[in-house]
Amino acid sequence: MHIAFAASECVPFSKTGGLADVVGALPAALAAAGHEISVYLPRYRQTRLASPPILIDSITVPFDDQYRFCSILDGGKRAGVQFYFVDYPPYFDREGIYGDHAGDYPDNAERFTLFSRAALEASKALGVPQIFHCHDWQTALIPVLLRTQYVEDPAFRSVSTVFTIHNMGYQGQFPPDTVPLIMLPWDLLTMSKMEFFGNLNFLKGALVYSDYITTVSRKYSQEIQTAEYGFGLEGVLRDRAATVTGILNGVDYDEWSPEKDRFIAAKYSSSDLSGKKKCREDLLSSFGIIDSGLPVVGIVSRFVAQKGFDLISQISDRMVLEDMIVIALGTGELQYQEVFERLHRQFPQRVGIKIAYDNALAHKIEAGSDIFLMPSHYEPCGMNQIYSLKYGTVPIVRATGGLDDTIEPWDARSQKGTGFKFSEYNGESLLLTIKHALSSIRDKDSWQTLMRNGMAKDFSWTASAKEYIRVYERVRQLKTKPLTLSV
Repeated sequence: MHIAFAASECVPFSKTGGLADVVGALPAALAAAGHEISVYLPRYRQTRLASPPILIDSITVPFDDQYRFCSILDGGKRAGVQFYFVDYPPYFDREGIYGDHAGDYPDNAERFTLFSRAALEASKALGVPQIFHCHDWQTALIPVLLRTQYVEDPAFRSVSTVFTIHNMGYQGQFPPDTVPLIMLPWDLLTMSKMEFFGNLNFLKGALVYSDYITTVSRKYSQEIQTAEYGFGLEGVLRDRAATVTGILNGVDYDEWSPEKDRFIAAKYSSSDLSGKKKCREDLLSSFGIIDSGLPVVGIVSRFVAQKGFDLISQISDRMVLEDMIVIALGTGELQYQEVFERLHRQFPQRVGIKIAYDNALAHKIEAGSDIFLMPSHYEPCGMNQIYSLKYGTVPIVRATGGLDDTIEPWDARSQKGTGFKFSEYNGESLLLTIKHALSSIRDKDSWQTLMRNGMAKDFSWTASAKEYIRVYERVRQLKTKPLTLSV
């Protein structure tokens, strides 16, 4: 099959989160299975391309105020995957991908409308795929357009669409006057299509018009059909339940494995854990902390409530009195950054903090920590808990989304399990789980069994790619017909 991916970010070209990792790895796994894969991406300021050839000089994209003209660049082939870039500097040559220090860019609707329309038009010249696989709200217009304004275009008569939700919390909502600006028909602004409390909702459009919907873990696919996690779109998803599935994200073990990691002080494996001690020493040294022998608890995250930092804030003063060292890396909301900065000032030998995005340090934390803390309120998939397993760094997670799917609770009697989980979303449950882990680590032999249990797990992209192929095959068998949903 020929599958074309459309996404707003992809490693190594651009990244703000896990979406980029998925789009960087899944296409390669599909190509390795024998499929023809192309990927459409915007060319941002941060996208490093060495004098890429121009494949299409000019694509006309209509807007209500005026036409805009973009070009398509050849990003070359990597691991059998062909990359194409939509180049329109007025929209994409900016400081950030989605916004800057002032917030989201106010013209994001226009920016990603241009990208979606350009990808469709470019495919007519570069090769129309059998399936467009679109990711998150930024590409949600592709399935909408294919089922509405392009429905009579013979070039796309046999094209199917798969849409992947990476996070329901980001939906692409814009005021109703966006509809004529981006040249959509007004009848899309209805409750059964893209209207959402008076606004235009890009994500809702994709949920209505895509042939199949996936998300990034089995548990999350169930959660988003409930009021707690559906962000108002749970009714749409329940109506589409027969065509909604969860496929767990895979991991690139060439990048995230202690046996290959180029960023860590020493390599190690489940059969020889000696290098992990050197990684611990290197990590503590980089934060100016003298090794007191206490367990090291690592955190690599955005500092936001979704990631459980409201719970950490509730218990922070008691948590820091436990027998452990906390190392935290990330950026986010000021109130949560200040919690760790205050704790570091009070306990400089017990709390290390770096407010930054630092990929090399993230690897060092995974390798040098004993425990990894990830108490998310919701987590579509989560990657760091999977990385942690491979590094023998035992995760503490909340039983939600992909965290619940990937971490098995430790049972000291049977010596089975890979980590520690709690269910109730409150600070007391988190603190009790931390204490349980700290108590368990005292039994060194048992703890090494727990570490090796996790290191033996395989969450590579090969298995996930096979599940996506099954979805693609099912989609190809479905007859395309208009959807009528009750919302």
